[in-house]
Amino acid sequence: MFVGRQRELNKLESMYSSAQFELAVFYGRRRVGKTTLINEFCRDKETIFFVASEATGQENLKQFSKAVFQTVNPNAPSPSFSSYDELLTYIDGICMERRLILVIDEYPYLASSYKAISSLLQAHIDHSWQNSQLFLILCGSSMSFMEEQVLGYKSPLYGRRTAQFKIHPFTFFEARQMLAAFTSEEQAVLYGVTGGIPEYLSRINPRISLDKNLIELFFDESGRLFEEPVNLLKQELREPATYHSIISAIAGGASRLNEIAGKTGLETSGCSNQIASLIALGIIRKETPVTEPATSRKTIYRLEDSMFLFWYRFVRPNISGITRGIGETIYYQMVTPNISDFMGHIFEDICIQYLYHPQIYATLPFLPGSIGKWWGNNPVAKRQEEIDIMAVQDDQALLGECKWRNADINMEILRQLLERGNLFHYAKQYYMLFSKTGFTKDVKEYVENTPNIKLISFNDVCNL
Repeated sequence: MFVGRQRELNKLESMYSSAQFELAVFYGRRRVGKTTLINEFCRDKETIFFVASEATGQENLKQFSKAVFQTVNPNAPSPSFSSYDELLTYIDGICMERRLILVIDEYPYLASSYKAISSLLQAHIDHSWQNSQLFLILCGSSMSFMEEQVLGYKSPLYGRRTAQFKIHPFTFFEARQMLAAFTSEEQAVLYGVTGGIPEYLSRINPRISLDKNLIELFFDESGRLFEEPVNLLKQELREPATYHSIISAIAGGASRLNEIAGKTGLETSGCSNQIASLIALGIIRKETPVTEPATSRKTIYRLEDSMFLFWYRFVRPNISGITRGIGETIYYQMVTPNISDFMGHIFEDICIQYLYHPQIYATLPFLPGSIGKWWGNNPVAKRQEEIDIMAVQDDQALLGECKWRNADINMEILRQLLERGNLFHYAKQYYMLFSKTGFTKDVKEYVENTPNIKLISFNDVCNL
């Protein structure tokens, strides 16, 4: 079942109907659903679909030739072209006559095996395809390569693309479409432990419980996700051992560069370089307080991919026990009592997605440019403060608190949020409280007479 990505599909269909040359560039981390999206778009359309491999240029040429003839003349023998230029020249003649989609998936592998391919594509675009009906799609999982070597200004293909699609993991609202057999709370947990990655979500078995799913996926030596982070890092990075240490440090609570370097025993400069590589892969994200510029020294690092957070927090420390067959016991003793704590940051992300939802965003008291977290010093109380959600626009600010726990939000939590609001001096300040379960009676009564405070339960989030 194909779900989500409707905006991307609509854009692609619009481009296809133009009947003129198009070049769409797709990129995003592995397992995020790029190829699935492209296949859905190409369904019922004449398409040459070539998936490059980590092989020699000659071997890729042979496979590329086979893909061309399987589409253009499937009943004839499949000879190999003698060169990539000959292959592309053959395509020149076809796309002048009719609409044709040419997909090159895993493009970085092809570019690695045949260095001149980008320049060759540029030549055919400029001299032949520009006036043709070819719809060219280049797709890759190496985000740094696609951004620099395909979209970057130093690339021979710079300025040729007519659209680019950075494919992100599903939001909670998109992931729910794949989790209809579960309760809303279970959907949130499954979204959190899979990071919204469609391929992982597709592995959830709707016929068994949430607990059974997580045990089979993560806490069984044969489970699909038992070694997934290890395999991903091996695919993307050389000598991944140090990267494991960095991710483990962040999963364990280290967030500042000096803390991470201290826990891993790395020099700060080397640690910074390796963190940059993990950011490029979409595993780690760099954050600054929403009121600060991106260059602020208040930088912290968090795991962008919550599947990695789950794995490094609960699976990696227990690999020996899992391989000895006691994964189920480990799950119930280690995961079940701590899942609410794990879900804290996940719930914050879900609440931010809620605020960005088209139905909600237009109803906010002002339209924020960005929504994020805030942390800083409280000079009166002489302590560090954090605000889960904050948005600012000119002289207006929105401050929010998110609680994923089995207890209603009470007046103490509301007062804390209002006190943190006193750290700022915006002309208009608005407050939002997000709760997994609900709110105490006195909080509801207080808010009835305070129009700049809004209460939002998890049920409200799910009823969009």
